[in-house]
Amino acid sequence: MELNHYSDMAVRLVNTEQPERGEDTLTSVEAVRELCGTNGQMARRATDADVGRLRAVRTRLRAVFGAASEGDGTRAVDLLNALLMEFPTSPQISGHGDLADDGRPRWHMHLAEHPVTTAAGYTATACMGLAFHLTDLGVDRLGVCQAAPCSRAYLDTSTNRSRRYCSDRCATRANVAAYRARKRLASQDSNDGT
Repeated sequence: MELNHYSDMAVRLVNTEQPERGEDTLTSVEAVRELCGTNGQMARRATDADVGRLRAVRTRLRAVFGAASEGDGTRAVDLLNALLMEFPTSPQISGHGDLADDGRPRWHMHLAEHPVTTAAGYTATACMGLAFHLTDLGVDRLGVCQAAPCSRAYLDTSTNRSRRYCSDRCATRANVAAYRARKRLASQDSNDGT
């Protein structure tokens, strides 16, 4: 089942907050609707109560990414399993009317969410996608950006499992800071030696 792409929903939710910077963009029903993206049905059901519910889930998902980033795979799985039990979903075959070259329907899997609230539907789908990503690619593929003060979550899709930053911008910023620190240290060492 190719459902890994739903894991992006978990990343988007976690990244609505940057705790170290005091930033939070999940503050209104409109922000919830924006988070839902192309899922119009889910977005239309959004209410003020979903803001608080999703913020609570965001904290729990951040803990999953944090545990994975710290190398504690068992804790990450336990935290994600707790969410999966609380917010269940089910697979559903869909075709959207698309036809293959041979005229047959292009069937594919979706995660069907039948919850009472937008927050429950979003959470169920995001957590299931994250679970597929984790089991297919490994817990070490979940991470939190190592460039201070950034703390954005990311999914490592690199071929060599080497990603440490959420973006090229953070990687560049961290590399420049490390280079400057090495230059300062080398300058201090040469001044101490004279």
